[in-house]
Amino acid sequence: MVQGSRADLPAPPTIGELEAKYSLYCKAMRLLLKEGRSAEEIQRTVAWSRLQQLHLCLPNRYKEPGYLLAVLRRDLS
Repeated sequence: MVQGSRADLPAPPTIGELEAKYSLYCKAMRLLLKEGRSAEEIQRTVAWSRLQQLHLCLPNRYKEPGYLLAVLRRDLS
């Protein structure tokens, strides 16, 4: 079977696109916590990986996803 080319894959989001959707990723994490998902399950989500990308590229502006998870968990308690 012939595999698709790399041109078939969507381009990764730019930093600007990630920044524009930051609140959406935080909202997704909040909803996952409300659903009772474990930290391990949340770490396998797109929202987590996008927040991780933001933190790695702009660490002075965006906190680690683990820190955000702890803050959101505290706020929901």
